[in-house]
Amino acid sequence: MVSDYYKTLGIERGASKDDVKRAFHKLAHKYHPDKKGGDEKKFKEINEAYQVLSDEKKRAEYDSYGRVFSGAGGGQGQEYQGFSGFDPGAFRDFDFGNMGNVGNMGNIGDIFSEFFTGGGMGESERRGRDISIELTIPFKESIFGTERRVLITKIGVCKNCSGSGAKPGTDTKKCTTCNGQGKIHENKRSFLGTFTSLRICPICYGSGAVPSEPCASCKGKGVTRGQEEITIRIPAGIKNGEIVRLSQMGEAVLHGESGDLYVKIGVMPDSVFSRERNNLLMNLNVKLTDALLGGEYTIHALDGDLKVKIPEGISPNEVLRIKGKGVPAGRSTRGDLLIKVNITLPNNPSKKVRAIIEELKKEGI
Repeated sequence: MVSDYYKTLGIERGASKDDVKRAFHKLAHKYHPDKKGGDEKKFKEINEAYQVLSDEKKRAEYDSYGRVFSGAGGGQGQEYQGFSGFDPGAFRDFDFGNMGNVGNMGNIGDIFSEFFTGGGMGESERRGRDISIELTIPFKESIFGTERRVLITKIGVCKNCSGSGAKPGTDTKKCTTCNGQGKIHENKRSFLGTFTSLRICPICYGSGAVPSEPCASCKGKGVTRGQEEITIRIPAGIKNGEIVRLSQMGEAVLHGESGDLYVKIGVMPDSVFSRERNNLLMNLNVKLTDALLGGEYTIHALDGDLKVKIPEGISPNEVLRIKGKGVPAGRSTRGDLLIKVNITLPNNPSKKVRAIIEELKKEGI
Protein backbone atom coordinates (compact mmCIF):
# COMPACT_ATOMS: atom_id res chain seq x y z
CA MET A 1 0.00 0.00 0.00
CA VAL A 2 1.38 3.38 -1.01
CA SER A 3 1.85 5.71 1.95
CA ASP A 4 0.05 9.01 2.17
CA TYR A 5 2.85 11.47 2.76
CA TYR A 6 0.58 13.91 4.58
CA LYS A 7 -0.59 11.17 6.97
CA THR A 8 3.00 10.01 7.43
CA LEU A 9 3.94 13.47 8.73
CA GLY A 10 0.59 13.93 10.49
CA ILE A 11 -0.36 17.15 8.69
CA GLU A 12 -3.22 18.43 6.55
CA ARG A 13 -2.94 18.77 2.78
CA GLY A 14 -3.05 22.52 3.04
CA ALA A 15 -0.17 22.65 5.54
CA SER A 16 2.42 25.36 5.00
CA LYS A 17 6.09 24.71 4.30
CA ASP A 18 6.90 25.63 7.90
CA ASP A 19 4.30 23.13 9.14
CA VAL A 20 5.95 20.42 7.01
CA LYS A 21 9.34 21.29 8.43
CA ARG A 22 8.17 21.30 12.05
CA ALA A 23 6.40 17.97 11.64
CA PHE A 24 9.49 16.38 10.10
CA HIS A 25 11.79 17.70 12.84
CA LYS A 26 9.53 16.32 15.55
CA LEU A 27 9.10 12.87 14.00
CA ALA A 28 12.74 12.50 12.90
CA HIS A 29 13.83 13.21 16.43
CA LYS A 30 11.41 10.62 17.76
CA TYR A 31 12.06 7.77 15.34
CA HIS A 32 15.71 7.98 14.26
CA PRO A 33 17.18 4.44 14.45
CA ASP A 34 19.95 5.05 16.94
CA LYS A 35 17.65 6.59 19.52
CA LYS A 36 16.08 4.36 22.14
CA GLY A 37 12.65 3.35 20.89
CA GLY A 38 13.53 4.44 17.34
CA ASP A 39 12.19 2.82 14.21
CA GLU A 40 14.39 2.64 11.11
CA LYS A 41 11.54 1.80 8.77
CA LYS A 42 9.37 4.60 10.13
CA PHE A 43 12.29 7.00 9.93
CA LYS A 44 12.81 6.21 6.24
CA GLU A 45 9.11 6.79 5.54
CA ILE A 46 9.27 10.16 7.31
CA ASN A 47 12.40 11.09 5.36
CA GLU A 48 10.75 10.10 2.07
CA ALA A 49 7.63 12.14 2.83
CA TYR A 50 9.65 15.17 3.79
CA GLN A 51 11.74 15.08 0.60
CA VAL A 52 8.59 15.35 -1.44
CA LEU A 53 6.46 17.75 0.59
CA SER A 54 9.30 20.19 1.29
CA ASP A 55 9.98 20.61 -2.44
CA GLU A 56 7.37 22.79 -4.17
CA LYS A 57 7.69 21.10 -7.56
CA LYS A 58 7.62 17.55 -6.20
CA ARG A 59 4.73 18.42 -3.90
CA ALA A 60 2.70 19.82 -6.78
CA GLU A 61 3.31 16.66 -8.80
CA TYR A 62 2.40 14.48 -5.81
CA ASP A 63 -0.81 16.43 -5.17
CA SER A 64 -1.78 16.09 -8.82
CA TYR A 65 -0.64 12.58 -9.73
CA GLY A 66 0.45 10.82 -6.57
CA ARG A 67 3.80 9.08 -6.16
CA VAL A 68 5.01 8.90 -9.78
CA PHE A 69 8.42 10.58 -9.79
CA SER A 70 11.81 9.12 -8.99
CA GLY A 71 13.96 10.17 -6.08
CA ALA A 72 11.21 9.92 -3.47
CA GLY A 73 12.58 6.80 -1.91
CA GLY A 74 14.63 8.43 0.80
CA GLY A 75 17.79 8.63 -1.28
CA GLN A 76 18.49 4.91 -0.90
CA GLY A 77 21.43 3.65 -2.93
CA GLN A 78 22.69 7.20 -3.61
CA GLU A 79 26.10 8.49 -2.64
CA TYR A 80 26.98 12.07 -1.78
CA GLN A 81 30.50 13.31 -0.94
CA GLY A 82 31.50 10.31 1.13
CA PHE A 83 28.05 9.46 2.51
CA SER A 84 26.32 6.23 1.56
CA GLY A 85 22.60 5.68 1.98
CA PHE A 86 21.83 9.34 2.65
CA ASP A 87 20.27 12.20 0.73
CA PRO A 88 21.36 15.47 2.37
CA GLY A 89 18.60 17.39 0.60
CA ALA A 90 16.14 16.02 3.11
CA PHE A 91 18.02 17.68 5.95
CA ARG A 92 18.81 21.07 4.46
CA ASP A 93 16.49 22.85 6.90
CA PHE A 94 16.97 20.53 9.86
CA ASP A 95 18.39 21.94 13.09
CA PHE A 96 20.68 19.08 14.12
CA GLY A 97 21.99 21.05 17.08
CA ASN A 98 18.79 20.29 19.00
CA MET A 99 18.99 16.49 18.68
CA GLY A 100 21.50 16.01 21.50
CA ASN A 101 23.46 12.80 21.87
CA VAL A 102 22.64 9.83 19.66
CA GLY A 103 23.65 6.58 21.29
CA ASN A 104 27.43 6.36 21.44
CA MET A 105 28.02 8.52 18.39
CA GLY A 106 28.08 11.88 20.18
CA ASN A 107 26.21 14.96 19.10
CA ILE A 108 24.76 14.70 15.60
CA GLY A 109 25.22 18.45 15.17
CA ASP A 110 28.96 17.92 15.63
CA ILE A 111 28.95 15.20 12.95
CA PHE A 112 27.42 17.49 10.35
CA SER A 113 29.44 20.50 11.43
CA GLU A 114 32.65 18.52 11.05
CA PHE A 115 31.71 17.10 7.65
CA PHE A 116 30.42 20.23 5.99
CA THR A 117 33.35 22.34 7.24
CA GLY A 118 35.89 20.06 5.66
CA GLY A 119 36.29 17.38 8.32
CA GLY A 120 38.86 19.30 10.35
CA MET A 121 40.98 20.54 7.44
CA GLY A 122 40.88 23.98 9.02
CA GLU A 123 43.61 22.74 11.31
CA SER A 124 46.04 23.37 8.44
CA GLU A 125 45.83 27.03 9.35
CA ARG A 126 47.55 26.68 12.71
CA ARG A 127 47.82 29.96 14.53
CA GLY A 128 49.41 31.01 17.79
CA ARG A 129 47.55 32.67 20.61
CA ASP A 130 46.89 36.42 20.55
CA ILE A 131 48.19 38.30 23.57
CA SER A 132 47.45 41.75 24.94
CA ILE A 133 49.19 44.27 27.16
CA GLU A 134 48.43 47.78 28.43
CA LEU A 135 50.74 50.75 28.03
CA THR A 136 50.33 54.23 29.53
CA ILE A 137 51.93 57.24 27.85
CA PRO A 138 52.05 61.00 28.55
CA PHE A 139 49.54 63.27 26.85
CA LYS A 140 52.19 64.86 24.61
CA GLU A 141 53.30 61.47 23.24
CA SER A 142 49.70 60.62 22.39
CA ILE A 143 49.50 63.77 20.27
CA PHE A 144 52.73 63.43 18.30
CA GLY A 145 53.31 59.67 18.50
CA THR A 146 56.25 57.80 19.97
CA GLU A 147 58.10 54.51 20.15
CA ARG A 148 58.34 52.31 23.20
CA ARG A 149 60.38 49.17 23.79
CA VAL A 150 58.77 46.69 26.13
CA LEU A 151 59.91 43.34 27.49
CA ILE A 152 57.20 40.68 27.43
CA THR A 153 57.14 36.99 28.31
CA LYS A 154 55.54 34.80 25.68
CA ILE A 155 55.88 31.62 23.64
CA GLY A 156 58.21 32.44 20.75
CA VAL A 157 60.19 30.73 18.02
CA CYS A 158 62.99 28.62 19.43
CA LYS A 159 66.24 30.49 18.84
CA ASN A 160 68.31 27.31 18.91
CA CYS A 161 66.54 25.56 16.00
CA SER A 162 64.87 28.63 14.39
CA GLY A 163 61.50 26.99 14.87
CA SER A 164 62.18 23.76 12.98
CA GLY A 165 62.01 21.57 16.09
CA ALA A 166 65.11 19.66 14.94
CA LYS A 167 68.55 19.63 16.47
CA PRO A 168 70.77 21.99 14.45
CA GLY A 169 72.69 20.07 11.80
CA THR A 170 70.34 17.07 11.74
CA ASP A 171 67.88 15.97 9.06
CA THR A 172 64.18 15.21 9.17
CA LYS A 173 62.50 11.87 8.55
CA LYS A 174 59.15 10.83 7.13
CA CYS A 175 56.26 11.03 9.54
CA THR A 176 55.03 7.49 10.19
CA THR A 177 51.61 8.63 11.40
CA CYS A 178 50.58 10.01 8.01
CA ASN A 179 53.21 8.17 5.95
CA GLY A 180 54.63 11.49 4.81
CA GLN A 181 51.33 12.73 3.36
CA GLY A 182 50.72 15.42 5.96
CA LYS A 183 47.08 14.34 6.18
CA ILE A 184 45.23 11.40 7.63
CA HIS A 185 41.87 9.88 6.65
CA GLU A 186 39.29 9.07 9.28
CA ASN A 187 36.13 7.03 8.75
CA LYS A 188 33.14 7.72 10.95
CA ARG A 189 29.90 5.84 11.12
CA SER A 190 26.50 7.30 11.90
CA PHE A 191 22.93 6.18 11.49
CA LEU A 192 23.01 8.16 8.24
CA GLY A 193 25.86 6.10 6.85
CA THR A 194 29.65 6.18 6.81
CA PHE A 195 31.65 9.21 5.80
CA THR A 196 35.33 9.99 5.49
CA SER A 197 37.04 13.12 6.78
CA LEU A 198 40.51 14.35 5.91
CA ARG A 199 42.54 15.83 8.75
CA ILE A 200 45.90 17.50 9.10
CA CYS A 201 48.31 15.08 10.75
CA PRO A 202 48.50 15.93 14.48
CA ILE A 203 52.14 14.80 14.67
CA CYS A 204 53.81 16.64 11.76
CA TYR A 205 51.11 19.31 11.37
CA GLY A 206 50.91 18.84 7.63
CA SER A 207 54.61 18.94 6.81
CA GLY A 208 54.89 15.18 6.28
CA ALA A 209 58.22 15.12 8.13
CA VAL A 210 59.41 15.06 11.73
CA PRO A 211 62.86 15.73 13.22
CA SER A 212 65.16 12.73 13.24
CA GLU A 213 66.62 14.20 16.42
CA PRO A 214 64.61 16.78 18.43
CA CYS A 215 66.05 20.13 19.42
CA ALA A 216 67.32 20.01 23.00
CA SER A 217 66.01 23.51 23.80
CA CYS A 218 62.40 23.11 22.68
CA LYS A 219 62.11 19.28 22.78
CA GLY A 220 61.07 19.27 19.12
CA LYS A 221 58.20 21.74 19.60
CA GLY A 222 59.90 24.55 17.67
CA VAL A 223 58.78 27.09 20.26
CA THR A 224 59.86 28.03 23.77
CA ARG A 225 58.63 30.39 26.47
CA GLY A 226 60.90 33.33 27.20
CA GLN A 227 61.30 37.08 27.30
CA GLU A 228 61.40 39.16 24.15
CA GLU A 229 61.92 42.88 23.65
CA ILE A 230 59.42 44.39 21.26
CA THR A 231 59.34 47.86 19.71
CA ILE A 232 55.87 49.43 19.70
CA ARG A 233 55.28 52.33 17.33
CA ILE A 234 52.45 54.48 18.65
CA PRO A 235 50.87 56.66 15.95
CA ALA A 236 50.29 60.39 16.35
CA GLY A 237 46.85 61.37 17.54
CA ILE A 238 46.03 58.14 19.38
CA LYS A 239 43.25 58.42 21.95
CA ASN A 240 42.91 57.01 25.42
CA GLY A 241 41.68 53.41 25.25
CA GLU A 242 42.58 52.82 21.61
CA ILE A 243 44.44 49.67 20.63
CA VAL A 244 47.56 49.19 18.54
CA ARG A 245 47.75 45.80 16.77
CA LEU A 246 51.13 44.27 16.00
CA SER A 247 50.61 41.52 13.45
CA GLN A 248 52.28 38.17 14.22
CA MET A 249 53.93 39.49 17.37
CA GLY A 250 51.83 37.26 19.62
CA GLU A 251 52.66 33.70 20.60
CA ALA A 252 54.29 31.37 18.07
CA VAL A 253 53.24 27.85 17.08
CA LEU A 254 55.08 25.05 15.26
CA HIS A 255 54.42 24.99 11.49
CA GLY A 256 51.94 27.83 11.74
CA GLU A 257 51.43 31.56 11.96
CA SER A 258 52.11 33.54 15.11
CA GLY A 259 49.24 35.28 16.81
CA ASP A 260 48.94 39.05 17.15
CA LEU A 261 49.93 41.41 19.95
CA TYR A 262 47.31 43.95 21.02
CA VAL A 263 48.48 47.00 22.97
CA LYS A 264 45.82 49.03 24.75
CA ILE A 265 46.98 52.62 25.13
CA GLY A 266 46.23 54.66 28.21
CA VAL A 267 46.82 58.42 27.98
CA MET A 268 47.75 60.38 31.11
CA PRO A 269 45.87 63.67 31.52
CA ASP A 270 47.84 66.91 31.10
CA SER A 271 47.70 69.76 33.60
CA VAL A 272 47.31 72.39 30.85
CA PHE A 273 45.99 70.83 27.67
CA SER A 274 42.98 68.70 26.81
CA ARG A 275 41.68 67.39 23.51
CA GLU A 276 38.50 67.77 21.51
CA ARG A 277 38.60 65.78 18.25
CA ASN A 278 41.72 67.15 16.48
CA ASN A 279 41.85 70.38 18.43
CA LEU A 280 43.86 71.11 21.57
CA LEU A 281 42.22 73.15 24.32
CA MET A 282 43.76 75.28 27.09
CA ASN A 283 42.88 78.11 29.42
CA LEU A 284 44.85 81.36 29.60
CA ASN A 285 44.59 83.79 32.49
CA VAL A 286 44.77 87.39 31.27
CA LYS A 287 45.09 90.50 33.45
CA LEU A 288 42.24 92.98 33.39
CA THR A 289 44.46 95.70 31.94
CA ASP A 290 45.57 93.44 29.07
CA ALA A 291 41.98 92.51 28.43
CA LEU A 292 41.08 96.19 28.18
CA LEU A 293 44.11 97.48 26.33
CA GLY A 294 45.49 94.38 24.63
CA GLY A 295 48.76 92.60 25.23
CA GLU A 296 51.01 89.70 24.35
CA TYR A 297 51.54 86.42 26.22
CA THR A 298 54.00 83.57 25.74
CA ILE A 299 52.52 80.11 26.19
CA HIS A 300 54.43 76.84 26.45
CA ALA A 301 52.72 74.74 23.77
CA LEU A 302 53.34 71.02 23.37
CA ASP A 303 55.73 71.58 20.48
CA GLY A 304 57.42 74.80 21.57
CA ASP A 305 56.74 78.29 22.85
CA LEU A 306 54.16 80.48 21.13
CA LYS A 307 53.48 84.21 21.38
CA VAL A 308 49.77 84.98 21.62
CA LYS A 309 48.40 88.45 21.02
CA ILE A 310 45.47 89.44 23.19
CA PRO A 311 43.21 91.81 21.26
CA GLU A 312 42.03 95.03 22.91
CA GLY A 313 38.67 94.74 24.66
CA ILE A 314 38.52 90.93 24.70
CA SER A 315 35.58 89.45 26.63
CA PRO A 316 35.73 86.81 29.35
CA ASN A 317 35.59 83.20 28.05
CA GLU A 318 36.31 84.33 24.52
CA VAL A 319 38.30 81.76 22.52
CA LEU A 320 41.40 82.53 20.49
CA ARG A 321 42.26 80.12 17.69
CA ILE A 322 45.79 79.35 16.52
CA LYS A 323 45.55 77.33 13.33
CA GLY A 324 47.68 74.26 12.73
CA LYS A 325 48.84 73.84 16.30
CA GLY A 326 46.50 71.05 17.30
CA VAL A 327 46.52 67.27 16.84
CA PRO A 328 48.14 65.88 13.66
CA ALA A 329 45.33 64.65 11.40
CA GLY A 330 47.35 63.50 8.40
CA ARG A 331 50.70 63.86 6.73
CA SER A 332 50.46 67.62 6.42
CA THR A 333 47.36 68.67 8.35
CA ARG A 334 46.74 69.42 12.01
CA GLY A 335 43.89 70.62 14.09
CA ASP A 336 43.93 73.97 15.89
CA LEU A 337 44.91 75.21 19.33
CA LEU A 338 41.91 76.80 21.07
CA ILE A 339 42.73 79.19 23.92
CA LYS A 340 39.94 80.13 26.30
CA VAL A 341 40.59 83.53 27.89
CA ASN A 342 39.95 83.96 31.61
CA ILE A 343 40.18 87.55 32.84
CA THR A 344 41.69 87.83 36.30
CA LEU A 345 40.41 90.61 38.52
CA PRO A 346 42.60 92.39 41.09
CA ASN A 347 42.39 90.90 44.58
CA ASN A 348 42.40 93.40 47.49
CA PRO A 349 43.17 96.40 45.25
CA SER A 350 45.22 99.27 46.67
CA LYS A 351 43.80 102.75 47.18
CA LYS A 352 45.37 103.88 43.94
CA VAL A 353 43.80 101.00 42.04
CA ARG A 354 40.46 101.66 43.70
CA ALA A 355 40.61 105.27 42.64
CA ILE A 356 41.28 104.25 39.03
CA ILE A 357 38.38 101.79 39.15
CA GLU A 358 36.10 104.49 40.52
CA GLU A 359 37.06 106.77 37.64
CA LEU A 360 36.26 103.94 35.19
CA LYS A 361 32.94 103.44 36.91
CA LYS A 362 32.12 107.08 36.42
CA GLU A 363 32.89 106.67 32.73
CA GLY A 364 30.38 103.85 32.59
CA ILE A 365 33.00 101.14 32.03
